[in-house]
Amino acid sequence: MAFHVEGLVAIVVFYLAILAVGIWAAWKTKNTGSEGDRSEAIIVGGRDIGLLVGGFTMTATWVGGGYINGTAEAVYVPDYGLAWAQAPIGYSLSLILGGLFFAKPMRSKGYVTMLDPFQQLYGKRMGGLLFIPALMGEIFWAAAIFAALGATISVIIDINVNISVIISALIATMYTLVGGLYSVAYTDVVQLFCIFLGLWISIPFAMSHPAVTDIGLTAVHQVYQAPWLGSINSLDIYTWLDNFFLLTLGGIPWQAYFQRVLSSSSATYAQVLSFLAGFGCFVMAIPAVLIGAIGASTAWNQTDYGVPDPKSKKEADMILPIVLQYLCPVYISFFGLGAVSAAVMSSADSSILSASSMFVRNIYQLSFRQNASDREIVWVMRITILLFGASATAMALLASSVYGLWYLSSDLVYIIIFPQLLCVLFIKGTNTYGAIAGYLFGLVLRITGGEPYLYLQPLIYYPGWYQDDNNIYIQRFPFKTLAMLTSFVTNVLVSYLAKYLFESGTLPPKLDFLDAVVARYSREHMDKATLVKSDNIVLNELAPVNPRHSLTLSSTFTNKEAFNYVDSSPELSNTEDN
Repeated sequence: MAFHVEGLVAIVVFYLAILAVGIWAAWKTKNTGSEGDRSEAIIVGGRDIGLLVGGFTMTATWVGGGYINGTAEAVYVPDYGLAWAQAPIGYSLSLILGGLFFAKPMRSKGYVTMLDPFQQLYGKRMGGLLFIPALMGEIFWAAAIFAALGATISVIIDINVNISVIISALIATMYTLVGGLYSVAYTDVVQLFCIFLGLWISIPFAMSHPAVTDIGLTAVHQVYQAPWLGSINSLDIYTWLDNFFLLTLGGIPWQAYFQRVLSSSSATYAQVLSFLAGFGCFVMAIPAVLIGAIGASTAWNQTDYGVPDPKSKKEADMILPIVLQYLCPVYISFFGLGAVSAAVMSSADSSILSASSMFVRNIYQLSFRQNASDREIVWVMRITILLFGASATAMALLASSVYGLWYLSSDLVYIIIFPQLLCVLFIKGTNTYGAIAGYLFGLVLRITGGEPYLYLQPLIYYPGWYQDDNNIYIQRFPFKTLAMLTSFVTNVLVSYLAKYLFESGTLPPKLDFLDAVVARYSREHMDKATLVKSDNIVLNELAPVNPRHSLTLSSTFTNKEAFNYVDSSPELSNTEDN
């Protein structure tokens, strides 16, 4: 493969376009916000993101490099095919479910980050514990984006994939330092336009290449490889369901998603944005599916790529840029590759900004430096952006598959954070004891189940396990969903048990060492547990927790109020009796 000056020029042009939009948006943020709320403007954009820009940025939250390249990879790989490309449907459903059940209660409470309700109800210690899987999820997701971007650049200008990943990560991280949700949101508009235009322009040329067989024929008949529609073996149905639930439910509790929900101008807007993004997420996967199908329908020995084919060279994760490079005219391929490169670069800042926002808000400010100045918070955020960008780069270099990074990024979020989010929003009576127990049970069950992508051998062998050709143990049993359900049930049962033991007098109040049941009902402890101080956090950031004393089973397990939120000022809730 020769070095292509035209490809490098295309990347530079599109990168400069994205960077220019980001700088303009950062300048707009600086000139529209007051000096005193600069850090919150960076996190939630002043809560005035409109329907148009909000719809684009929420869609682009998922439609990035990992999404596009990973979907094309799954369709192309013979052992998987379209039947195993679950991300488009899974993430689309997660956005719809998020809009139906989670967006309104979160936005109505006026939270700043996804971790605020956990710290409000469970205290800063539990908030710190939940920050760990949330951070790892964002890092894995950013790593998938960096890996996809590096693979694309390596095809265009013929440099080592590892070098291209590092360069891409440096560019994306430095771009993120320009700062703020405004920069992310407005570059997302350009991102979706680039992906839509770049891929759809390339597809007709790729399909008409002489080496490409009709994708309708190769969908159901074996020509160069197994049909790209794929199939689900009866033995693998539980694995498929486990992964599907992981993507669908595990796609909800993400700061990158709730950052857009919380930046919406109203709770209703937050719901509408979620529905629009769910539709857009599905539509934007169509060109990636077609490119994966084209890759599976190509006689690569009749192209400049030569033999063996991409899957034999273990370059299946780069099938999208390979198709654009070798099956399209030069000017078309460079436009498509440059557009996709610029687009996936603008996705990386979402995850890095999300991780930085949670650390600065929930760990640094609310737990350690409650009186920190706005300037200090902004600088700490910039430092953490650099650190998290470096961590994501390391993960991108170590992981072997973009699609594998997808599953890793949702694992801990699905098993630990999702059941906790259900409890904190919809289940009455849960407390810190139950949250910690559920956290530990879910974590232990997940780790002992093993992880092929990290070469982690299982300690628990569930029914249906087998050993592949690389001596890696594979679990067919849906142990991830089992771990999630166990975490949820443990949280509820232990919380209810602790509540009963303390409030019935079976255990003395002095044994409530986490101040989670007895002491939480005093006003002094409420301020301490929710980390609210009148001199540094305004009322519309965190709404007060109303203590619930009922010990009845039905009221403990059902929080009907969560399904009947009314858009009202959080200040009004302060007048309610506790």
